[in-house]
Amino acid sequence: MPLEGCRTHDRCMTDVSVSPAATDEQASSIEVFEVDFDLPAVSGHRHLLAHLERATREQLGPSLFPIRLAVTSTSMSGYRCEMGVVAGLAPERHRRAASIFDFRLRRAEDTSSFTTVFIVPTGIGSSIGGHAGDATPAAQLLASVSDTLVTHPNVVNASDVNELPANALYVEGSVLARLLMGTVGLAPVRANRVLALADAHPDSLFSDQLLNAVNAARSSFALACPRVVLLDPPLPVESVYATSGRATGRVRELERVFAVLDQHAGAYDAVALSTKVSVDPGTRVDYYASRGELLNPWGGAEAILTHAISALYDVPTAHSPMFESRDDAGTELGVVDPRMAAEVISITFFISVLKGLQRSPRLVEARAPERGLMTVEQISCLVVPAGAVGLPTLAALEQGIPVIAVHESENVLENDLRTLPFAHGQLHVVDNYWEAAGVVACLRAGIEPTSVRRPLRQVPVDVSS
Repeated sequence: MPLEGCRTHDRCMTDVSVSPAATDEQASSIEVFEVDFDLPAVSGHRHLLAHLERATREQLGPSLFPIRLAVTSTSMSGYRCEMGVVAGLAPERHRRAASIFDFRLRRAEDTSSFTTVFIVPTGIGSSIGGHAGDATPAAQLLASVSDTLVTHPNVVNASDVNELPANALYVEGSVLARLLMGTVGLAPVRANRVLALADAHPDSLFSDQLLNAVNAARSSFALACPRVVLLDPPLPVESVYATSGRATGRVRELERVFAVLDQHAGAYDAVALSTKVSVDPGTRVDYYASRGELLNPWGGAEAILTHAISALYDVPTAHSPMFESRDDAGTELGVVDPRMAAEVISITFFISVLKGLQRSPRLVEARAPERGLMTVEQISCLVVPAGAVGLPTLAALEQGIPVIAVHESENVLENDLRTLPFAHGQLHVVDNYWEAAGVVACLRAGIEPTSVRRPLRQVPVDVSS
């Protein structure tokens, strides 16, 4: 069906509208931010999911809705936790939303195919995957030894570049957690209708270029974008750093986004966001000059925003940052670290988001395995940077899913996965993604990975009396 003519911008070829005011039910301000707290340890770190659920409920109370969890350090005495929360939700919306701790235990693995989940948590400063889609080669390698790879935007979004493997699914981070928790299934789609939601930038250069990016996606890879909605004034999104050093953020006035999503319900299948992310002056230049030593300041704010929308609307969501001014866009950065290069050749960073969301799978409630639906039963292994302890890792631990932790992907988290109560042979700690791919290949072939290493140790022998 042909799109209607442009309403408010005579140089675009898709509907553009300005976001409406919030309704009376949404009049109270809704914010997204992170809180941190310490929790006491449980013996042997056993049943950690249940422990975290009880303890965080006591810490947060009824007014804060959790959407994201990072365990930033683990010791024998306790856990340091940083949690993304939504404040100001209407009681009805709060009641309808599923808890991030909801869990369904799988009874067995479906071995008819091999599915690898690859996660590089956003905002942890990972040396591989912490910059601009620089974990894409690792994703392509893992996909080559899997029937299906399931990954998230942080791994493959590289501004105007998105080289998602042909056998990969592009899934928002909170949805990946729910997939591993057993409560959400993924339904493949032929194509999504992608609603583009962006700041109405005070400088028309950036609004024009965003509309050009949308139309370029429509003309080059046949994106279906029924509408572009501009938020006027822009959405307040701020980059902040957590006590652990992780990059995160704070988003205010989220009720304005909800008003747009509610107004256009039924007219879209996925949501592409582009907003300014406020950072301290000079941070952008310092980041690129650091040659990868500083954490990307934008990704954490993006993640907390998309987690909130995906969790509350059950819709594929991804975000790209928008330049704050021409001064930022025109900064001469020279030749930057290769991991950051994709960012400095773009002005909108939006094409990778649109391309990823075009075929991002639909979310379906998973009560049990169902034909044509990817559920936790189909997940064969999880690959994460060493030290990554969040809901995906803890869910894999409980589900009996093999976990491969990669040391070369260094980050700010202070956890040792070997201290968690993994079953014998469930955790594989490797040096790099070459080794990770080898372990995936072994698991897929039914080969015990240690059998291809030397020395080959003797089997322990016990005498029972």
